Amino acid sequence: MRMVTDMREPTFWVLTVLAAGRRHGYSLMQEARELSDGRVDLKVATLYAALERLGEQGLVTADGDEVVDGRTRRYFRLTDAGATALEQQVTRIEANAKHARARLVLRPAGEPA
Repeated sequence: MRMVTDMREPTFWVLTVLAAGRRHGYSLMQEARELSDGRVDLKVATLYAALERLGEQGLVTADGDEVVDGRTRRYFRLTDAGATALEQQVTRIEANAKHARARLVLRPAGEPA
């Protein structure tokens, strides 16, 4: 199993959505768009390619199918390794933000950066 050290934003949001529990594809796309304030707008093919890749990495797993209104919904869930990878990413982002914020200083108008 390969750990993700620097996730792309879509991967981060897919794992974040799944951290709240199992979801089917359409729900994953909607929640990722909502949580990211519209920055991540996954298309079906992109989502399923990402889920396949994350499955190969051991971060997510298929969690059954359900037929609703004659259509099959495939569900996915976060694995323990996926939760660990997401936690590591959140910790990395928080540490980076802390250091960047500490370096930001208010400068008088017109002063070069």
